[in-house]
Amino acid sequence: MKLLIVDDSTIIRSRIARALNHPKLAFIQVIGMARNGVEAVSLVMRHMPELVTMDLTMPEMDGVECTEKIIQLKPDCNILVISALSDKATALKTLKKGARGFLYKPFSDEALVAAFLELIGP
Repeated sequence: MKLLIVDDSTIIRSRIARALNHPKLAFIQVIGMARNGVEAVSLVMRHMPELVTMDLTMPEMDGVECTEKIIQLKPDCNILVISALSDKATALKTLKKGARGFLYKPFSDEALVAAFLELIGP
């Protein structure tokens, strides 16, 4: 299963990628990392990932708009929003645009693994 990691923080992108070393997530392969929504949309068009982790607050194109564009390109894409925003309205807006899960920053590796497993189902 192909994963695109979208976050303007290099630290968070690396942290998500490292968490994928968990044995339960061995079937997930990182196909790219984007610093903003513009890069993310370009990578989605090129690689068509099944999974995307999405930050909400990014330069150039935020996570809400990016989620909407990705779902237009690939309606079956599973998007997990990972954001520090505790603004429930923004989270709900992103879910209405097509995201399928939400995880608050800071997060533990265990919470990230659980969120991925819940997102993709059995």
